[in-house]
Amino acid sequence: MTSRIALTTLGAIAALVISTPGASAAQGYPFSQRGTVSQMVAFTELKVEYGRPVARGRVLFADSGLVPYGNIWHPGADSATHITISRDIQLEGRALKAGAYSLWLIPRGNAPWTLVISSAARVFHTPYPGADKDALRVDIAPVRVSHMESLAIYFNKVLRDDAEMRIHWGEWALPITIKAPYRPPELR
Repeated sequence: MTSRIALTTLGAIAALVISTPGASAAQGYPFSQRGTVSQMVAFTELKVEYGRPVARGRVLFADSGLVPYGNIWHPGADSATHITISRDIQLEGRALKAGAYSLWLIPRGNAPWTLVISSAARVFHTPYPGADKDALRVDIAPVRVSHMESLAIYFNKVLRDDAEMRIHWGEWALPITIKAPYRPPELR
């Protein structure tokens, strides 16, 4: 009889633990899903891995927004957005060597945003690795676009060795021009 009561009690405790929201939440779905995009531009592969935060009605970019103007932020969630480039490219007309990097942004109110490409490739979203790790900094004017609930990074234009990659969240997108000039020896 005692063992039957013990088994019944153990079963009740197990059922309670399994049905408790806190117990399953630890193993639940993440708030920000992971995303990956890869694109061949001529003979160069670009691959971006990032977290996709969700707007959820919040003010995203503003002096007192989720991403305050003038502060450095990595476009994504959790681990910093990671990009690998298989061959040397030109980004916004500036040379960028093949390799692995993390992406960072400094959004501004009525001014261009600064895109920072950091050689610190695999880092968490805070703190920013520092200017001494910057491989490239370029200012780019954002464009107002239709609302994107979850942050998205995509290639909206790819033509021969030219491409435009967009970082798009809320009503703002940052259009990044890329030129991939590499040509295999047999095509030179």
